[in-house]
Amino acid sequence: MDKEIYIIRHGETELNKLGIVQGRGINSDLNDTGRNQAASFYAMYKDVPFEKVYTSTLKRTHQTVQGFIDAGISWEQVAGLDELAWGKWEGKPNDDNAIAAFKAIVKAWDEGDYDAHFEGGESPNQVLARLKEAVELIKSKKDEKLILVCMHGRAMRLLLCLLMNKPLSEMGDFPHQNTTLYKVELSGDEFSIIEFNNTDHLK
Repeated sequence: MDKEIYIIRHGETELNKLGIVQGRGINSDLNDTGRNQAASFYAMYKDVPFEKVYTSTLKRTHQTVQGFIDAGISWEQVAGLDELAWGKWEGKPNDDNAIAAFKAIVKAWDEGDYDAHFEGGESPNQVLARLKEAVELIKSKKDEKLILVCMHGRAMRLLLCLLMNKPLSEMGDFPHQNTTLYKVELSGDEFSIIEFNNTDHLK
């Protein structure tokens, strides 16, 4: 095994609680629930000897792993780990129009149209391109064997498809909650998931 990578989604924000999409363009803070989730994750995993923390550039990921950063673990922000940009729908009320629009675009993705995107937003293929760069960066750091990555729900689903060599239409096969953990091992060029959607720290 060359690397062990803990991949988590950020903690809850107020927009998460309200069911409102955030995306890459909204830089929201964790709410009280999110801060408690982050504290619970830190309490369970603080003794794991991580050599590096990677986050997106959005502060909800920074706040989720702040305990590890404060403990002195080296931290790097990688824009490639940012959430998919939902364009004109970011921050809009979760009404019938929004629900219908999201169902339609997810249907397009499920049917293999990975270039489909909202006005002003990103397609899965565009996010995949920057995720590939992020993965190559992480793989290139040969001395970092045990890594914590904090990112976002939709981008995480796309990342796991990339790592598992699955078509992006199967992104729905990777469920997640706030601070869900996927633990992944890298051996050579092969990734394998060794913990799937683990939320034991929230129990």
